[in-house]
Amino acid sequence: MNNKILIVEDDPNLGQILTEYLGMKGYETTLCQDGLAGLETYRNSNGFDMCILDLMMPKMDGFSLAREIREKDEKTPIVFLTAKSMKEDVIEGLKIGADDYLTKPFSMEELLLRIKAILKRAGSREADNQLPEEFRLGAFVYNFNHHILKSPTKEIKLTGKENSLLKMFCENFNQTVERSQALKTIWGDDSYFNARSMDVYIAKLRKYLKEDDKIQIITVHGQGFKLVKLN
Repeated sequence: MNNKILIVEDDPNLGQILTEYLGMKGYETTLCQDGLAGLETYRNSNGFDMCILDLMMPKMDGFSLAREIREKDEKTPIVFLTAKSMKEDVIEGLKIGADDYLTKPFSMEELLLRIKAILKRAGSREADNQLPEEFRLGAFVYNFNHHILKSPTKEIKLTGKENSLLKMFCENFNQTVERSQALKTIWGDDSYFNARSMDVYIAKLRKYLKEDDKIQIITVHGQGFKLVKLN
C-alpha cells in the first residue's frame, strides 16, 4: 500500500510540483491550498502517513494547523515548508511537534530523502515489539506502546519523539546515551537542526519528570545524557 501524504501549500505551482513528483515516486498525495481546507481534509480522512505543511498560508497558518493535528494525533510525522529560516520559527515548530523543517527553495531530491528517512523511523517504531509493556521509574509508570507516562497525580500523552527518547533512556538506564547515537537513531543524523530538536524534547521530558526529583535526566558533559535514580 502506498504511503498517504497530506500536502497543504498555498502556492499552486509548488503544490502541483510536489503532488506530481511524489506521485511519480509512488506516494498517494492529497493537496489543499489553505490551512482550514487542510484541517477539514485531515479530520475527514482515515489518516495520513505524513503531513507536509506550508508555514505561511491564508485562513490558518501552518503552526496553527499543526497544533490542531497534534491535539488528536501525536504520531503522524509533520514536515514544515517555509520561506522563513529564523531560529525562533524552527524552535516554535519543534515545540509543536514537527519532525522536520525545510526552507524554500529546496530540491525535490532532498525532500524525498527526508520523507523516506522519517517514514522509515516511524515504521521502525511501529514495529518495535521487544519492549516490556511498562517501565517503572520511581513514582512513574511508563507505557511505551501507548505513549503514556503516568504519575500519582496525572497522565501524560507523549509525542513520538518524546516517546522514542524516553524509551532509549529506559533501555540504557544508569548508562550514558551518547548525543550522536540518539540523534542518528531517532532523527536520522546529527545536524544542527536535529540537535536543537533533541534539546527541546529533553527539556520537555525533564519537566514531566519533576514530580519525582529522584528520577532525572542528567547531562554528561561532552558525551550525552543519562537517566538515573538518585539516592
